[in-house]
Amino acid sequence: MTALSQVKINPRANVYFDGKCVSHSIELPDGTKKSVGVILPSTLKFNTGAPEVMELVEGECRVRLAGSEAWASYGGGQSFAVPGNSSFDIEVTKTLHYVCHFG
Repeated sequence: MTALSQVKINPRANVYFDGKCVSHSIELPDGTKKSVGVILPSTLKFNTGAPEVMELVEGECRVRLAGSEAWASYGGGQSFAVPGNSSFDIEVTKTLHYVCHFG
C-alpha cells in the first residue's frame, strides 16, 4: 500500500467502457494529478488530453500507440508513455491495476 499525505481523492469513480475500466482521480499537494484504477480483460481505445505515463502495478496487456502498427507487451512493474492529444489501444489479457500520471 502507498501512503499519501494530504492527497485529495475524488470518491466518485470514473467508470468507462461499461465498467471495464474504473478509476479514482487524486490530486497531490503540489497540484499533480493522477488516477488509480483497474481495467478488466478487454480491448479498448483511450484518447489523451495531457501526456500520460501508465505505471502498471499488476496484470498484463499489449499496447499500440496512435500512428503505430506495432503492439508492445507490458506487465506489472513496467510503464509506458503516451503523448498528449493522442490515443492508444490496449488489450488487457490479465486484469490490470495501474496508476496514471498526467502531465
